[in-house]
Amino acid sequence: MATPVSPIADFSKILESFKFPGVDMTSLLEARRKDVEALAEANTLAYEGMQALVRKQTEMLNASAQAIQAAASRMSGDNATESMAKRGEFIQQSLQTAFENMRELAEMAQKSQAESLAAISKRAEQTMRELKALSSKRA
Repeated sequence: MATPVSPIADFSKILESFKFPGVDMTSLLEARRKDVEALAEANTLAYEGMQALVRKQTEMLNASAQAIQAAASRMSGDNATESMAKRGEFIQQSLQTAFENMRELAEMAQKSQAESLAAISKRAEQTMRELKALSSKRA
């Protein structure tokens, strides 16, 4: 089976065929490769975060369905006063659980976004240091 061709390698070959005075093509290509790697890492982190959110939402949905079934079986056969009290209690517990679940999902989403942004920010800082180093060489 043939090894997959890297688009960056193809692009590198094309750029190396051009000779730009005063431009270190190897450094330029290496910097762009690192940029692409940082974006890939950020995308991977974002994707993993979304998968975790979906898994958590599925768990929450299953737990809610089980709670509804259990509550329905507890409320059947009661007199009207007891049934209304149990329903009120169930609604109150359900709302509290829903708010806790929303908070947890929001925290998970925020964490995932922060991790993705950190990967890109780290590369941006590296790029700034590389640019400073280049400009100090020319000065």
